[in-house]
Amino acid sequence: MRSLITALAVILCVGQVLSAPNSLVLSTVPTPPLPPPPPPPNQPNNVHPIILQDPGFSRPAELTDGLDANKIPAQPMIYKFNINSTISNRFAKTLVTSKVRNPETTSKEVTFTVVLPEKAFISEFVMEIDGKSYTAYVKEKEEAKNIYDKAVSSGMSAAHVAVSARDSNRFTVSINIEAEKKATFLLTYEELLERRNNNYELVLNIHPGQIVKDMTIDIFINESRPLKFVRTPSMRSGNEIGKNNEKLEPQAEIEVINSTSASVRFEPNEEQQRGFAKELGVKENEGISGQFVLQYDVERGEGGEVLLQDGYFVHFFAPDYLEPLPKHVVFVLDTSGSMYGNKIKQLREAMVSILDELNEADSFHIVEFNTNVYVWDVEKQERVLATIDNEKEPFESLLKKEYPLALQATKENIKKGKEVIEKLVDDSLTSILSSLETALHLVNLDLRKGKAEGTFKQPIIVFLTDGEATVGISNSEEITKIVTNINTQKDQVPIFSLSFGDGADKSFLRKLSLKNNGFSRHIYEAADAALQLQEFYKQISSPLLSNVNFKYTSNVEAVTKKVFPIYFGGCELVLAGRTTDSELKFITTGSNLNGTTTVPSVVETPVSSLERLWAYLTIKQKLEERELAENKTQLTKEALDLALKYSFVTDVSSLVVVKPNDTSAVNTEDASNSNQYGGGGGAFGPLSIHSAGMPGLHYPVPLLYRPATSYDAFSASAFDSDQDSDMLNLRISDDDDDIRIGGYYQPTTNIIMIDPTDPPTPKPPLHIRLPWLQSVLNRNNTLTVKGALLDLGEYASAIASQNCTGTPNNASENGLCTLLSKCPQVFHFLTDFQTYEKFSCQVNNQYAGVCCPQVVTRPHVPVPAGPIP
Repeated sequence: MRSLITALAVILCVGQVLSAPNSLVLSTVPTPPLPPPPPPPNQPNNVHPIILQDPGFSRPAELTDGLDANKIPAQPMIYKFNINSTISNRFAKTLVTSKVRNPETTSKEVTFTVVLPEKAFISEFVMEIDGKSYTAYVKEKEEAKNIYDKAVSSGMSAAHVAVSARDSNRFTVSINIEAEKKATFLLTYEELLERRNNNYELVLNIHPGQIVKDMTIDIFINESRPLKFVRTPSMRSGNEIGKNNEKLEPQAEIEVINSTSASVRFEPNEEQQRGFAKELGVKENEGISGQFVLQYDVERGEGGEVLLQDGYFVHFFAPDYLEPLPKHVVFVLDTSGSMYGNKIKQLREAMVSILDELNEADSFHIVEFNTNVYVWDVEKQERVLATIDNEKEPFESLLKKEYPLALQATKENIKKGKEVIEKLVDDSLTSILSSLETALHLVNLDLRKGKAEGTFKQPIIVFLTDGEATVGISNSEEITKIVTNINTQKDQVPIFSLSFGDGADKSFLRKLSLKNNGFSRHIYEAADAALQLQEFYKQISSPLLSNVNFKYTSNVEAVTKKVFPIYFGGCELVLAGRTTDSELKFITTGSNLNGTTTVPSVVETPVSSLERLWAYLTIKQKLEERELAENKTQLTKEALDLALKYSFVTDVSSLVVVKPNDTSAVNTEDASNSNQYGGGGGAFGPLSIHSAGMPGLHYPVPLLYRPATSYDAFSASAFDSDQDSDMLNLRISDDDDDIRIGGYYQPTTNIIMIDPTDPPTPKPPLHIRLPWLQSVLNRNNTLTVKGALLDLGEYASAIASQNCTGTPNNASENGLCTLLSKCPQVFHFLTDFQTYEKFSCQVNNQYAGVCCPQVVTRPHVPVPAGPIP
C-alpha cells in the first residue's frame, strides 16, 4: 500500500452556505517559512474533499447497536495545555498550545478545538505530529471553493458541526494519532480589544475535556500609557453573563513590571481544576469548562492618544471628562405571538431595569408592534394605533394623526413607564417596517419641537425583534433600503438592533443597523436574557459627543472610518492609517451640550509595531463595507490582498492546513468524526476514539461543554478504499449558526523536525516561542537582520560578546549582546520582527543576538485586583 502526501484547504461559512452573499468565511493563515507549492493541476485523484451537511443526519443504527460501553478504550491524554497572550497597543496576540499523547496500542482520533472571540482573526496554525511540523497558510477563498463545489457535485459525504460559546467562533481539527505517539497543536489568533464599560477585556476559553497535569495561562500587557488597573474577575461559563462567585475566583498571580507593563499567570493544579469544573456545572473529571477573563484600563488624558511609528498611526479616542448628552430613546418592542412565554416575561423584566437607567434630562417613547403598531401614551396608560396606508410613503398617513409626545424621564414618569411595560402581551404577527417608520416619525416630531424650543436631545432608536416580518413588506433587503432612505433624507437617527433568540434574522438586523449609524447585538434565549438586554443598554446609555469628526492635515492615506455619529462614555473610538510625515497634524471635533467642541489628543510612541493593527482594522472595515455594498468586487480584492499579505483568516480568504501522511498504519475505510456534544474550546474536545479493532467506528467521549443546542456530527469516508491516508478534518463555525465547509488535500515540503517528550518538557523550538520567526526564517535556519545573514544559533554555545545599550524592556538600559535563544526574559517584548531588529545584535559575528538585560528587572510583587500603585 502506498503512502499519500496530502493537505487540506477549508472554506467555512458562518451562518450560511458558502455562496451566500453575506457569509463569513474563516480559515487559518500563517505565512510559512517556505512557500508551499500550488495544488496539483488536473489531478482529481489527489483531491479528497470533506464537506459538512445539514443537521439531522444520524449515525446508522448498525454502527452502534450491540456496543459494550465498558469496552470503549480510554481517551487520548492531554499532558500539556498552555495559552500565551501578549497585549500591546490594545492589540492581543494569543497562542493556544495543546499536547496530546495516545497511550494505547491502537490508533485513536483526537479533535483539537479552540473557541475564539467573534472578532478575532486566526493568523497561524501549526501541527507537530510524530516529530514533524506542518504549518498552515492562506489561500483565496474562491480557489478552495471550486474544490468544495466539485466535491458536492460528486456526492461526497458530510457532517454537521454544532455551536460553542456566545459571540464566538470555533476552530476544529481532527487527526488520527498512532499507537503510543504524540501530537502538538498550536493556534494563533489576533484581535483588537474593545473598550466597554470603562475597561478592556481579554476572554480566553478553556475547554480541555479532561484534567490536565500541566495547565498554564500567561498574559503579558505592555501599553504606552500607565495601567490604571489589572484584574481577573470570576471565571465564566461562556453561556451566561458573568457574575461574581468567590469559588470561581481564579486567584491568578498579577505582577507589576513597571507602570505600563504587567504579567498575569493562572496555573490551576488538578484539584483546582476539579473545583472549577464543579462550580461551572460540569463533571469534575472533565476539568475546566469556561472562560478566564482579564480586565484592565489605562490612564488617559482629556481626549485621545495617537500612536505614530514607521509610517503607521493609530488613534485611540476615549474622553471621559464630558457631561452626557440628554437623549430621546424610542424603544420599539416586538410583542408578536412568537414572544409568547418566557421571552415576553424577560423583555418586561429587562425594560423595567432599563427605564431606571434613564437620566432625568432624558425623554422616551414606548412603541410596541405585532400585526399592528402602537405608540403608548404613558401618562394616560393607553396605546394609540399608528396608521400607515403606504409603507413606501408612510408620513402622509402618519401626519394625519396625533401621537403622544416624548415623555420626560422623571421618577413619576418612569414609574408609569414600568406600568406600561407590565401591560405588554404577545399577540399575532410581526409588522417590522411600519414599526420602524413610526419610530422615525416620533423622532422627527421631537426634533422639530426641540428646534422650536432651542433644545436638543440625541435621538436613539432601540429596536428589538425575535423573528422576521410577516405583515406588509416582508423582504429584509427592501425594508433596509426603505428605512435607510427615509433616515438619510431626514434625521440620520442611530438604530440599534437586538435580535432575540434563534428565530431572529441576525443578518438583516446587522445590515439595518450598520446602514443607520448603529450596531446590532444578539440576545441569546437563556435564563439570563434580561441581563443581556440590560448589558447592551449600558453600552449606549451615556452619549457624550455626537458627530465626531477626525480631520488630518498631514499627508495621510488608507485611513479607516473618520466620522462617527455618537461617542458613548466608557467605550473607545479607534481608527488607523498611514502617513509619509514624521509628525501628524489633526483636529478632532464633536458636538456636546455647549455646541461644537474640539477635543485634544496627544501623539506618543507605541510599544510595538502598528502595522498589523492597521491591517486588522483596515480589513475589518473593508469587510463591513463589502457586506453592505451591491458591487463587492473591488472591496473583495482589497480585503483579500491584505488578508493574504498579513496571513489573516477572513471571509475572503481560506486556510490550507498541511499534513503529510508518511505511514500506512491508519485505517482508511472510514473518515467519520463523531461530535455529538457540540464542542468546547481550548484543547481537545470532542474526543472520539478510532478503534483499529472496529474500523470505521468512533465512540463519542462526553464533553464537558454543552451548548444550548447540539447536534450529532458524522461523516462517511472521503477516500477510496484502496488508498492509505491519515484523515484530517478542519472546521470553523460561528456561535450559533449551522455551517457547511469543504476542503482538499495537497502536497507540501514544509517539514520541521520536533520531538515532544514527557514532562518535564524541554523548551519549545524558538520559532514556536517567537511565532513571527516563521515568516522570516530562511531555508537553512538563518535570517537576515539589518542586511546581515545570521544563524539563529538555537543550540549554539556562543556566549555574550559585548556590551550594548537599549534592551527590549528598557530602551535606556545597558545590556549584553546575547544569543536570542538565551534571553527568554525579553520574549514578551519581541512581538514582531521589526521590534526584534531594533534591539538585535551579532554574537561572534555569526549568530542572531539581542541586547539582553544584565539583571532581570521584573519585580515579583503581587498586585491586587484593583488599581496599580
